[in-house]
Amino acid sequence: MVENFENKLNEFAHLLVEIGMNVQKGQTPRISSPIECAPLARKCVAACYECGAKEVIMEWSDDFITRQKYLYADETVFGEYPSFMKSKLDWLLERNAPVLSIIGADPEMLKGIDPNRIQTWQRTAGQPTKAFYDAMTAGQFQWSIGAHPTKAWAEKVFPALKGEDAIDALWDAIFKVCRITGDGKAVERWKEHIEATARRANMLNEYNFKTLHYTNSLGTDLVITLPENHIWAGGSEKSKSGVEFVANIPTEEIFTAPQYDGVNGRVYSAMPLALDGNLVDRFYMEFKDGKIVGLHADIGEEYLKRSTTVDEGSSYLGEVALVPFDSPIRNTEILFYNTLFDENASCHLAYGSAYPTCVNGGEMLDEDEQKKLGLNQSITHIDFMVGTADLSIIGTTHDGKDIPVFIDGNFAF
Repeated sequence: MVENFENKLNEFAHLLVEIGMNVQKGQTPRISSPIECAPLARKCVAACYECGAKEVIMEWSDDFITRQKYLYADETVFGEYPSFMKSKLDWLLERNAPVLSIIGADPEMLKGIDPNRIQTWQRTAGQPTKAFYDAMTAGQFQWSIGAHPTKAWAEKVFPALKGEDAIDALWDAIFKVCRITGDGKAVERWKEHIEATARRANMLNEYNFKTLHYTNSLGTDLVITLPENHIWAGGSEKSKSGVEFVANIPTEEIFTAPQYDGVNGRVYSAMPLALDGNLVDRFYMEFKDGKIVGLHADIGEEYLKRSTTVDEGSSYLGEVALVPFDSPIRNTEILFYNTLFDENASCHLAYGSAYPTCVNGGEMLDEDEQKKLGLNQSITHIDFMVGTADLSIIGTTHDGKDIPVFIDGNFAF
């Protein structure tokens, strides 16, 4: 059993609600969670009411039921997005309801599922849900993601352990990287972490780089052009109403958007990617004028290819994120098989949609105007890890100066 577990779980719930979503009095937060994650979800509900929530909307999911649907549901199901589901998102959006997603899915939940079914559903759901997720990425309302171990996930991370022993080991790791000790002071620690991350983001903004050049011994040799007036962000964000929130807990990244048609070269993955319940590993992508023109994976190549052809924008980059190799998550030496954690153990890129807040004033513009500024548009956003112990990143300023940004996997400043 995890030492001081109940205190730590309660501390985690308050962290997700007070720092993650930052629920304000009178708001109506929505929490989504797998049924196996009910202990944390219930404490989050209670914490929301302690913060003065008007009502908490709770939504449950179940890996078994999801898998059964993909295996056995009629083909026509994947080609129609139910109107009641869209109405629910519209209702939340009208109220700018804070959103918390508690995750804990089996990394291989959809292993063996017909990938056509997965891709069809992604395309079907993309348009009806676009307004909601566009508003979310533009910071119209507060949102956050946290995690709770499940048996399947824990046993994947710790294959030598079974059942409760694996779950306890994963809880220990999650609490550690989320700065939770059971002393009730995680909220204070996170405020300090947010301030430190913001200071480094400000330094990157002052440099105002034109390009970033990535190289390492895996073979990565990639040049990324950054848009004019791009903005590096990290730690926390602010909603349009001025409420500070943290989208991912844990988070170690500082991120911006690339010029969607300004990426050239080859980049190699540094860690496996859990993609739609399937694992993709040991892969590279080749870019020309921003577009993925070639890729290969030793494991799961078909899933990687399909994920980059969901729509036109899914074959272009939408995010550039910097994470030091010497980070709390990497130092655990644990592969979590979960992007929330693994992306914060490594510099990463994302193909698909860009965050409009990564260019000055971008969130105020429509899609066409955002694209003119260099921001990629897509219904998908997939992070993959590229940071290694020997990663070098050289930033070139608009006046031609080369500045080391990363040396041997860590920030040079």
